[in-house]
Amino acid sequence: MSGSRIETSSALGPDEPEHDAGSVGASAVPGPAPGVSDESGRPGADLLAALLDGMDAALCAFGADGVITHWNREAERILGWSAGEAVGRAGFAGWAVRTADADEVHGRLMAVMDRPGRQVHEFALLRKDGGRVLVRTQSAGVRGADGTPAGVYCAFSEVHTQIDLERAIALSEAMFDDASWGVVLVDADLRPTVVNAHAARALSTGRTTLLGRPLGELIVQGVEELEGALQHVLAEGALPAPAEMWVTVRTAEGERRRCWRSGFLRLASPLAEEPVPLGVGWLFRDVTAAKQAEQEADQLRFRGNQLTRASRTAAECEDPMEAATAYLDFALAGFADHALIDLAPRGGEKADSSGASDGRLVRVAETPSGGAPGPCLPGAGALPVRYAAGHPARQAVDRVGAVRASAAAASPAAEWAVERRWPRDTAHALCVVLRSRGRTLGVVTFLRGASRSAFERPDAVYAESVAVRVASAVDLAQALAAGGGERDGR
Repeated sequence: MSGSRIETSSALGPDEPEHDAGSVGASAVPGPAPGVSDESGRPGADLLAALLDGMDAALCAFGADGVITHWNREAERILGWSAGEAVGRAGFAGWAVRTADADEVHGRLMAVMDRPGRQVHEFALLRKDGGRVLVRTQSAGVRGADGTPAGVYCAFSEVHTQIDLERAIALSEAMFDDASWGVVLVDADLRPTVVNAHAARALSTGRTTLLGRPLGELIVQGVEELEGALQHVLAEGALPAPAEMWVTVRTAEGERRRCWRSGFLRLASPLAEEPVPLGVGWLFRDVTAAKQAEQEADQLRFRGNQLTRASRTAAECEDPMEAATAYLDFALAGFADHALIDLAPRGGEKADSSGASDGRLVRVAETPSGGAPGPCLPGAGALPVRYAAGHPARQAVDRVGAVRASAAAASPAAEWAVERRWPRDTAHALCVVLRSRGRTLGVVTFLRGASRSAFERPDAVYAESVAVRVASAVDLAQALAAGGGERDGR
């Protein structure tokens, strides 16, 4: 049975007010409707006949004597008996019900004539072709103008259709109450009309707060992609596979970055002759933790491969300083935009106390600060760089660790970078101390532009592993230089 029939069948449920049922039956029972049984000539009879035949629920009516007075087209569709064959018969005995069951069925149907409210029964009726069909009936008595019993009307549908309807209702109620994923119904204007409890929690709002409001009020970033997907579904239909979308949600505690795996279904009215879009059903689950774990695993795998490749390249370098810059070249890929190596002046073995702590560092290698990016190259002349007190590079030396820094949101990034002797496009920095054989040799600095995110703790761990390799190469270069350029094993 079509969705439209299911919808109308639900309108005939036992929870309907009794007067609605009686108003139709009272008009119907006193006499057959024109076009269905005979010509009564009563005013409004044609309208009544049209209404009965246009119903998507099967309906028949009995007079007080048990004779069928009305039989609509849906009843004919279910059982195969036409109105001409059904109207005028005394009950269902001998044609629509087995003879053995006729008295029981007739008695249960007619018993409601003297009772208030509706009665729901299930009967096995006979089709015209001899087959049997289990139907669920809802019957109620009809009163005449003087208040006396005038007959009975009976609406019925196939039991499996009713069960399908009940399942659909139960499913929708469960999805909007107990589902472990978010469900949002969006109208053709892309505004939420129904939101379940899970979706409301994900959007940090109440179930009624979001209704009728633009999604952009709660989704700070990613709303364009979401609305684009909803518009595509409205125009073209459901997407072939779930889509993963990163969005930033505004909450009372601040903004949160989330990844939602979403599925979309176009909703169309079953009552229209042609499908009319009612909106989109949006189902989603938060997979942020899984995606972050996946990204971190991919990142660790890539960085490990880069370190392996860097070690192989450095092993082929004749000059240890060339090996040090090779480590940085491989580390920069996907990690930072610029890299700098600043070393403490070579003042014997007292670099920790007299060389590094007073901020005297010498720039020995750097990547191009302007134009096209390039490899990290040794600096021309190894010019000293005076860093002011509190500079992240000096803090890294003093702390013997890693220091992260970013330009303040209120201050221009260019001025912040120039003050720290970094390229003007720098917005984020990570300074890591170079240590070898118990000595502080200097600092390696990684820089990112404003278009990239700030350095985080995992980035500092990776930078420290790179700095260990760079420090070993720098220490070897300094040892060879102090020994007059002799190389062991040559």
